[in-house]
Amino acid sequence: MNDFLIYLLILSGSTYLIRVIPFVAVKESITNRYIKSFLYYIPYSVLVAMTIPSAIYATGNVISSVAGLIVGGIFAYRGKGLTVVAIISCVSAFLVECIMLLF
Repeated sequence: MNDFLIYLLILSGSTYLIRVIPFVAVKESITNRYIKSFLYYIPYSVLVAMTIPSAIYATGNVISSVAGLIVGGIFAYRGKGLTVVAIISCVSAFLVECIMLLF
C-alpha cells in the first residue's frame, strides 16, 4: 500500500506540473500565428494517434477493421454525427467480416 501512495503522488505531481507550467511560463497571449496553429492542432493529432491503432486492430481481422475505419472516415468527412458514424462503421466492419466468412 505504501508503494501505491508513492506512485500516486508522483503521478499526480507530474500531471499537475504538465498543466501548470504553460500558465506560469507564458504570461501574455501568444501572437505568433505558427505557434497558435501548432497548439490548435495538438489535441486532434493526439486523438488520432491514440484512436487509429486501436481502430485498426478492433476486430479479429485487419481488413474488416480498416474497411470500417474508411467508411467511418468518409461519413465523418461528409459531416454526419458521431452516432451515425459509429453505427455505420460497426455495420460495415460486420458486413465485411460476414462476407469474408463466406469465402
